[in-house]
Amino acid sequence: MRETGRSGCPINLTLEILGDRWSLIVLRDIMFGNRRHFREMLAKSDEGIASNILADRLKRLVEKGLLSRRDDASHKQKAIYSLTEMGIALVPVFAAMGEWGRTFLAVTEELSIRAELLSEGGPALWERFMQELRHLHLDAAPPEQSVLAELTQAYRDALARRQAAEISATPA
Repeated sequence: MRETGRSGCPINLTLEILGDRWSLIVLRDIMFGNRRHFREMLAKSDEGIASNILADRLKRLVEKGLLSRRDDASHKQKAIYSLTEMGIALVPVFAAMGEWGRTFLAVTEELSIRAELLSEGGPALWERFMQELRHLHLDAAPPEQSVLAELTQAYRDALARRQAAEISATPA
């Protein structure tokens, strides 16, 4: 039986799970940054998430079924977090949010390049990316091409362009 929230409205129910300040950021970092360990998520957080908030959101996302948690065989105090099918199904939502942000907000090239590529690639690219996430997180068959690698390289290229522009703009 499903939990009920304040109402049976699907938007309300979704917001009850994802509507806080950090849950989507944690999912984004796992999805697009392939960050799977607590320390990695904490250290590489662009937004500077606090450790207690990260721990709470990871626990909550596991409880709600968007993530799974298993012990890391390489270190008995580490855990590996993985997206579930429910979490992977958020790729189109992230694509729509990224497109909305690029359209209406002042974004940086390097942090919006993945959203641009997802928008340009549309549902076909989203499905390929979801297949790759299923491989990485659910042990499905590997994809022919890595969408994650393409998105990551585009981010690195945009970051390099920004750094080069900053260097050239620095007075001698």
